[in-house]
Amino acid sequence: MKSTLSFLLFGLLLIACNNKNHLPFEPYTVFTDSCENCTKVKIEIPHATANTKLSKTINAALEGEIIALLNFDEESDATNLIEAKNAFLKDYEELSNKFLEESIPWEATIEGAISFENDTLITINLISYIYTGGAHGYGTNRFLNFNKLEGAELYQENLFHDLDKFTHFAESLFRKQENIPMEGSINSTGFMFETEQFYLPTNIGYTEDGLLLFYEPYEIASFADGPITLLIPFSKATPYLKYPK
Repeated sequence: MKSTLSFLLFGLLLIACNNKNHLPFEPYTVFTDSCENCTKVKIEIPHATANTKLSKTINAALEGEIIALLNFDEESDATNLIEAKNAFLKDYEELSNKFLEESIPWEATIEGAISFENDTLITINLISYIYTGGAHGYGTNRFLNFNKLEGAELYQENLFHDLDKFTHFAESLFRKQENIPMEGSINSTGFMFETEQFYLPTNIGYTEDGLLLFYEPYEIASFADGPITLLIPFSKATPYLKYPK
């Protein structure tokens, strides 16, 4: 299913104040002053407010992801979002001073929202658009999953009882969705999986509608194709999940 990033904008930040099992958050924003022909940075993310290991883990993970997104020259020593914003602005200024004829202002827009939460797991969706010159900018989509009971971030291998079995299961659904014959190369209809073998995307996250597999542009197809998604209902995904809905 070829879709746009707007498919995953889940609306307002979910702050479930009336449910004692939901983690408390408050909005946190970092942005540049508004002006014409200026480089713009706008960050809007949930900030966990409880004094717990889980809250600290979530905040640190979000901060680390955003610092990496804003790190243009891979030499930034930013340790927080304010420093990352300032480094992004400085990188633009240094580059524009060298190439005055190509000094189109840069842009960075990053938004975060809770896409799923239950008693044991919480998922935060981080959507970004970064433009640092060239023909077009680049949008990314990150899902960060956390074990609420242990206060730890969950990586892909932590989500499933058997990663290989889930991969085979996901491949069968992907082939069916994209009308790819069950026999033969996964790339037979134009996809660009490396080594001609199906693999899971970097980004897998929980949503209210099911488990979402999100392939970024260029991950398995051209930029023009946009993101490729596979949404697996929990009714089908649950047997493979360590953390069912």
